[in-house]
This record gives sequence, C-alpha cells and structure tokens, in this order.
Amino acid sequence: MKINQWVIVISVLVTWLTGAAWFLLIPLIAGLSGILFGYNPIMQLAKRFLKKPKESYIPEEWGQQQFNQKIAVFCLGAGWLSFLLNWNTAGYIFTAMVAIAAFIAILGFCIGCFILFQWKQFQYRRTQS
Repeated sequence: MKINQWVIVISVLVTWLTGAAWFLLIPLIAGLSGILFGYNPIMQLAKRFLKKPKESYIPEEWGQQQFNQKIAVFCLGAGWLSFLLNWNTAGYIFTAMVAIAAFIAILGFCIGCFILFQWKQFQYRRTQS
C-alpha cells in the first residue's frame, strides 16, 4: 500500500498551495501514532479498501517501516514548526525532502531503506576492521 506516501505528498502540496501548514499535521499525527502506539489511522482506514485479503499482500519489514516513518515524522514536524515560526525556507526544504522521498517511494525506490542499508553496512565494516 502506498497510501501513506500519497497522503504525505498531497499534504505537502496542499500546504504549499494554500499556505496552511496545518495540513502537515495529518500525516504527522498519523506517523507519530504509528511510531508511539503501532497504530497508524491512515493505514487502518486504507485497509478497509483493499481489493484482496490482507494476508495476500507482502508485508514490509517492521523495523524498516519504523525507521522510514521516523524520518518522515522528523521532516514533517520540522517543516510544520518552521512554517509556524515563519522560517519558510526551512519549511520548504524539510517538506520538499519528505515529499520527494515519498514520491520516489511511490515510484518504487525506498530512500529510507537505502539509508538504513548503508548505515548497517558502515556499522558492519567498522566492526570488521
């Protein structure tokens, strides 16, 4: 399911078009809920619209999913706070980063997965030397 990524992209675009930073709170609160409580309301709502049984979909690895969600929440939170403080350049930078990463994930490449893989490779190489 790519619904979470679409919600991020759409929320960022609507924020940019309207100047209303509160739209960022939709994926931000859902992401925080997913991290803190293991319950993402956007994903729970989206499950109701699945065409096939839930078990027929290939699940994403939980740790990877949480890592990606933490990056998204950080960028959304920093973007929202930046817009609130009138630090618009920072707001656009943080929201552009998360929107681009989410859109690239929709296209099939997970930037967060790549970052985590590189980090684990770095840690492994450091322990081998």
